[in-house]
Amino acid sequence: MGSSMKKIGMMSLALLASAIFVVAAQAEIKVGVLALRGAPKVMEEWSATGEYLTAKMGEPVTIMPLEFAAISPMLKDGKIDFVLANSAFYVEMEKLYGAKAIASQVNSAGGKPVKEFGGVILVRKDSPIQNLADLKGKKFMVVKSSSFGGGQMALRLLLQNGIDYKKDFAEFREGGKHDNVVLAVKNGAMDAGTVRTDVMEAMAKEGKISMADFRIINQIKDSFPFVHSTELYPEWPMAAAKHVDAAKVQKFTDALLSIKADSDAAKKAGILGWAPAADFSSVRECLKALKYGAFAN
Repeated sequence: MGSSMKKIGMMSLALLASAIFVVAAQAEIKVGVLALRGAPKVMEEWSATGEYLTAKMGEPVTIMPLEFAAISPMLKDGKIDFVLANSAFYVEMEKLYGAKAIASQVNSAGGKPVKEFGGVILVRKDSPIQNLADLKGKKFMVVKSSSFGGGQMALRLLLQNGIDYKKDFAEFREGGKHDNVVLAVKNGAMDAGTVRTDVMEAMAKEGKISMADFRIINQIKDSFPFVHSTELYPEWPMAAAKHVDAAKVQKFTDALLSIKADSDAAKKAGILGWAPAADFSSVRECLKALKYGAFAN
């Protein structure tokens, strides 16, 4: 009898331990981050934000680098609690799964706050391509068709100028990463390409390219501190998944908004911090024009 009681006691302890483990596992806050320039870059830039949020939230906040295709199923299945992705991804996730923007990234341009971004259409300096019309019949590369700054913004601009990317290029390819697009144009593998604003300047700073080797097509000259070809759209938002309770969302939002420009979190991410969520209606209009994804109809 004693041994069977002992077995029951040990089983109870084992069940209790597994229950505690389950609770502990559930307590972790998972933040999916779109891996724009690859997973190692995400960890380099966002680990410090994860540590900052862990301290503020009082529970572990895990940064998870995700490829474009992984975000939607992860959000749909409730496997991530918050997501940092481009504005177009956000408006789709809002429409499909009820995700809610809680804050917008404030980028840094030489220490000045930037809350918008655009698309850049680039060719080599020695290219015969001078304007948008010249792109017809050429080899054109985007980061991904699902990339907002590295694809959709430029594709909308081209549509507005009578160029349909589905039929008007000699070749249309996806580079997968922003750097790949810039280098494909630099190396002459592609005639032209598009990336989001600040990528070229970042690559120049890293010594990978020289801005002087390229020409920007349809360059808009204004007060915006980065070269761009398209209109500007609101910066990346942090969004909460539908399943996260309101109190946790509020606490997480407050924690994000409290990140200061001189903090390790902001410096590593190359941003000045976070602002209240922007108005994303211009992003919805862009996706409607392209009849893209959730906005196909």
